[in-house]
Amino acid sequence: MKSEPITYACCSDISGKLRGKGFPATDFKKRLLKGVGWTPTNVQITCFDTIADSPFGSLGDLLLIPDAATRTQLDFGSGSPVEDFVLGNVLHLDGSKWECCTRAILQDALDRLVAATGLTLFGTFEHEFTLQGAEQGKGLAFTAGGFRRERAFAETLMATLQAANITPDTFIREFGTDQFEITVTPTEGISIADQGAILREVVQIVAERFARRASFSPLPVAGGTGNGVHIHMSFRDSSGIPATYDPAKPHGMNSAASAFIAGVLKHLPSIIAFTAPSVISYQRLVPHRWSAAFNNLGAQDREAAIRLCPITTLNGADPHSQFNFEFRAADATASPHLQLAAIVHAGVWGIEQNLPTPTPTAEDLSRLDLQELSNRGIERLPASLDIALDNLAHDQTVRSWFPDGFVEVYLAHKHFEISQVAEMTKREQCAAYAEVY
Repeated sequence: MKSEPITYACCSDISGKLRGKGFPATDFKKRLLKGVGWTPTNVQITCFDTIADSPFGSLGDLLLIPDAATRTQLDFGSGSPVEDFVLGNVLHLDGSKWECCTRAILQDALDRLVAATGLTLFGTFEHEFTLQGAEQGKGLAFTAGGFRRERAFAETLMATLQAANITPDTFIREFGTDQFEITVTPTEGISIADQGAILREVVQIVAERFARRASFSPLPVAGGTGNGVHIHMSFRDSSGIPATYDPAKPHGMNSAASAFIAGVLKHLPSIIAFTAPSVISYQRLVPHRWSAAFNNLGAQDREAAIRLCPITTLNGADPHSQFNFEFRAADATASPHLQLAAIVHAGVWGIEQNLPTPTPTAEDLSRLDLQELSNRGIERLPASLDIALDNLAHDQTVRSWFPDGFVEVYLAHKHFEISQVAEMTKREQCAAYAEVY
């Protein structure tokens, strides 16, 4: 009997997973209008497949409406089923936004940016991951030999990304054991996060075809090298012209970029609960791990929370189209939509408040005492998810950016996740997260 192709409609949830429901692919146009049924309490399914306390209980119904622009169809041939999935928004039955839809939350933030500045966001997610089962061995970090051993995987991944309408940029054999990095070219608006979510799924799909598993866990092994997510951002004006760089301003940041960055840094101790939302995220966010440990801006500093990326004029290259800044206090245990929403809201707040240009740091901040850090307006990032969640719970400004009730749902979800690993050793926690991410 011939199989029936299925399209999987899904949403990026609080745990950073794509969850959803399949339907016959022949019904695609119909489902664009009527969607598939969804359950409110699904939002409280943790990464460990447990359910946190839910204000919805067993009550209520929602609709998950696919967005045709995100449909991803991957045909690997050989008689295997075509991978077919599509992202969407979760709505109330009357078509209004559901308060816990991460994609709608991001769209609200992006709309706020346009309303405040007339600018749109241009950016991309840069992902590191560990290819479990590769067993490459030692002495291969950044080497041609390390790349050569996974050339077939890399080339298949790049071809698959292109088939998913994502343009690959680079593939790197990274520093950590069996660690790799994939970068892709920027896109605009909500597709920045859509692309990030699709990329994670595509990497997993390709890894499975090589009898491997790609883990995006921020720390697959306790004490080992961590996997980060680096979010690159810049602005475009209403005509699509780059609008981030001003050579006459300090460090090339125009007034919108500098105030945006200042707003993100100001609220980073709270919004990090969205950008690095696992228990083990905070084992990675410490000094000297090339991640981020303070709410600082750095010029080409890979330990800064926000890094000003390099530009070049080599061969007549235009710096205006290159200039961007990189948010580094993030990992793939988060929904890319929530990560970007929190960052954009904080940045727009900085623009609305006309915050002054932050001064980039150029030294090892871990060597400075608390008074010196305070004098510079810099603070150590939270040392645990508990502290980050407490910061979020008490930051009324950040809470006001999100729909009524969402932050309470988010806090309940994450506190329950903490309870699931509270009795584990750090090694056991890392193993648990490596299994589910």
